[in-house]
Amino acid sequence: MTTLKKGDKAPDFSGADQDGNQHTLADYKGKKLVVFFYPKASTPGCTAEACDLRDNYERFEADNYALLGVSADSQAKQGKFREKYNFPFPLLADEDKSVINAFGVWGPKKFMGKEYDGIHRTTFVIDEEGIIDEVITKVKTKAHAAQILD
Repeated sequence: MTTLKKGDKAPDFSGADQDGNQHTLADYKGKKLVVFFYPKASTPGCTAEACDLRDNYERFEADNYALLGVSADSQAKQGKFREKYNFPFPLLADEDKSVINAFGVWGPKKFMGKEYDGIHRTTFVIDEEGIIDEVITKVKTKAHAAQILD
């Protein structure tokens, strides 16, 4: 779906998290950044993915990674999702899809025979200089931390 690949400069994004705080690519210079896009807060796959990242958060921190979740959900919905599962990382409420479109993860999907537009579950690993180090399109929701760290 996305045309971004390893070696590309990451899009210079800006978006608000569940508390209204702005996040930009520049904020994470000097850190490795994991930007994970997920279809919908509090759904089974998205919950499994985010909880796996939460459960391995100390490993990410030890390796100088920051994590940032992104979906098109509202700030309120992202806030409830983060609070319910005690995520230590921010969740962008990208209702206007500016970040989603910048990374190219919005497009046609099929589910139970129906076609619709939505977020393709994709994770980008960005290095300390803002260059994409990895694009993961086949996300294993229950073992996503291992896909990134191993």
